[in-house]
Amino acid sequence: MIRVRGEDTHVVTAGGGPVTVVVVAGDRFTTAAYLPLLTALARRYRVVGADIPGQPGLSSGSAGTAGGRLTWYGSWLAEVVEETTAGPVVVFGHSFGGAVALAADHPRIRGKVAVAPGGLCRLRVTPRVLVAFLRWLLRPGTASSVRLLRLLSASGRAPRADLVEWMALVARHARPVSSDDPVPAPARTTPIVIAVGDQDVFLPPDRLRSGARRRLHVDVEIVRGGGHLVTDEHPGQLAALVDRLVT
Repeated sequence: MIRVRGEDTHVVTAGGGPVTVVVVAGDRFTTAAYLPLLTALARRYRVVGADIPGQPGLSSGSAGTAGGRLTWYGSWLAEVVEETTAGPVVVFGHSFGGAVALAADHPRIRGKVAVAPGGLCRLRVTPRVLVAFLRWLLRPGTASSVRLLRLLSASGRAPRADLVEWMALVARHARPVSSDDPVPAPARTTPIVIAVGDQDVFLPPDRLRSGARRRLHVDVEIVRGGGHLVTDEHPGQLAALVDRLVT
């Protein structure tokens, strides 16, 4: 547990090597929900997984006086990098965590991987997803969590049992704080990789590609057979994106 931006921040470390990958979870998720991805990354690198303050997990339940602003979260992540690393760093974020990764600036950050990141374009929320989300909030439990997670997954994918249990707990007990601010222009020239599953329900590839080109002037990597939970479905393929920035 470390103190960052005035808030208790829980971090988990694994693996080893000269390069550290700092992983930031998505909205309503926590480091523990990314075990397949963390395992794939830890085979190659030292990994630091940080729970965002104000989100479910073991960090503080609040996000400071400026919680809700992406600039605050970006500064928080930069301080996590300062406190937990000594050498070159790649920051890796998913969903809301992807927006946080893109907003962070620190001299040790040599590259960024943002998977289905927020802050680049408006999310697509279909009536089917909206209904599933409301049922999940109003009737938290296994059935509603499975229904929502299946919509966030690629066709034919069944969510992990521990992820279902996590989502049921979040619906019952958590009121997360995040941000829908647009990603700011990069403060320095840092290599960036943006990736998304070809079946992402929130961020269809064409929509995300348009936002990434407009705001960051980068293209988007399409992961075939991936939904919004592509981090669970193709962890090895996403870890290879980090390899591209390191080699």
